[in-house]
Amino acid sequence: MNLINFQDSRPIYEQIVENFKMQMYKGILQEGDQMPSVRSLAVELSTNPNTVQKAYAELERQGFIYTVKGRGNFVKGDALLKDNKKKELVDKIVELFMEAHEIGLSIDELVSDIKEHLARIESGEKKYD
Repeated sequence: MNLINFQDSRPIYEQIVENFKMQMYKGILQEGDQMPSVRSLAVELSTNPNTVQKAYAELERQGFIYTVKGRGNFVKGDALLKDNKKKELVDKIVELFMEAHEIGLSIDELVSDIKEHLARIESGEKKYD
């Protein structure tokens, strides 16, 4: 499992949180799946168990997992989590479009450029010039 990028400036626990959240959004981890134990994940990642525990505590605080005493941590699987992420992404995109509009860029032109950019990425070409 490759959850940590040591070149990333974010704290390790945040990287673990984000990686597990993405696995849940993508359906790799599904409702009821048991999370790796704190100890085993810490060994696998060569990190301190307190770091993994902090990541799990954050995932639980955000509603992605729940703890069963004596059994471990499990994926919560709430459909609202994905809806909340979608709303968060839409809000960010709207904010960027408004910023573009304020400096005189056309929304239609931006959407067209974004579609071209995504098509290049999907075809394996260079990201953006």
